[in-house]
Amino acid sequence: MRLLLISNSTNAGEAYLEYPKGHIADFLAASARKVDTVLFVPYAAVTFSYDEYQAKVAARFAEFGVKVDSVHRYANPAEAVRGAQAIVVGGGNTFHLAKTMQDQGLYEPIREAVAERGVPYIGWSAGSNMSCPTICTTNDMPIVEPMSFKALNLIPFQINPHYLDAHPDGHAGETREMRIEEYIAANKGMNVAGLREGCMLLAEDGKLSLIGKKPLRLFRYGQAPKELTADDDLSFLL
Repeated sequence: MRLLLISNSTNAGEAYLEYPKGHIADFLAASARKVDTVLFVPYAAVTFSYDEYQAKVAARFAEFGVKVDSVHRYANPAEAVRGAQAIVVGGGNTFHLAKTMQDQGLYEPIREAVAERGVPYIGWSAGSNMSCPTICTTNDMPIVEPMSFKALNLIPFQINPHYLDAHPDGHAGETREMRIEEYIAANKGMNVAGLREGCMLLAEDGKLSLIGKKPLRLFRYGQAPKELTADDDLSFLL
């Protein structure tokens, strides 16, 4: 499998997909088979249309010569997945994404494409959550009810995108770390990778590495959180 799992689409003060675009281009260019068109899954969009989402992503991908087709334009989305050169799942609301993918019957076709046929997978934010066993470590509000919290299970650990260390002054609620600690207390065998903004995970050839200047924060039940950098081999998580 080859996966590029990105924490966030846009860094503060930057244009959309500006910081990861070079990594996306390199990831697609390194594919065993030429990728000139990707199949986009826009279902995490809620307050804007799928057409608008496709156009926004297509404008950025055009900069490195890759076209963006979208699964929402097909009467049979599962069949579109079976013919995809690469699959790209965008960010937005993870619950809306999961429900719509489940309703459209996309889980098994995407698993088969990525895990068995080696079709490259790119996700950011909710799209990275979707690569995990479940969507339970998303930051999003459950605005709709999916059939299940199960996700694609392409990787055997959970990701928390947009991971924040901050505890704002005057804020009496839980921090992100506290929420994740609740998750691992209820799911003791699961690792959670707190993926800070501006960072991404690259999985290929059975290896996992961190790309970005900020460390990843790893949560495991019964252990203190651990900081891992781009110099560390993260393959043990696979």
